[in-house]
Amino acid sequence: MTVAPPHKDVLATFQAIEGAFNQAMVSNDVARISECISDDWVLVTPEKGPIGREAILHVIGNGMLAHDSMTKEVLRAKVYGDTAIVTGRGKNTGTFRGEPISADEWITDVYRLSQGRWRCVLTHLSRAD
Repeated sequence: MTVAPPHKDVLATFQAIEGAFNQAMVSNDVARISECISDDWVLVTPEKGPIGREAILHVIGNGMLAHDSMTKEVLRAKVYGDTAIVTGRGKNTGTFRGEPISADEWITDVYRLSQGRWRCVLTHLSRAD
């Protein structure tokens, strides 16, 4: 998205942005994923706490972590200037170190509008099951 969306279209706009992020993750293509996240992006997980961008991209790039499905229903999206906070319910499947994984999670993504594009700067996951 190149500009901040009008208020009435915020939910639909971020559902599309989250959909593109999900597709990038399922592609398991580090370059494609990198387009969706900032250089300082952090993933906060229930299992490990904060994990930096480079660590996540490394395990995806070497095939240790792979996703084969990822969906997210955006339930709330609010824009505050050049920052947006998006909360939703997500599900994904894949493999980690060759073992099947699946998750049902509450997800909060924080986005920043930079150079005309929304990029995720932080993803926080909480188990929903």
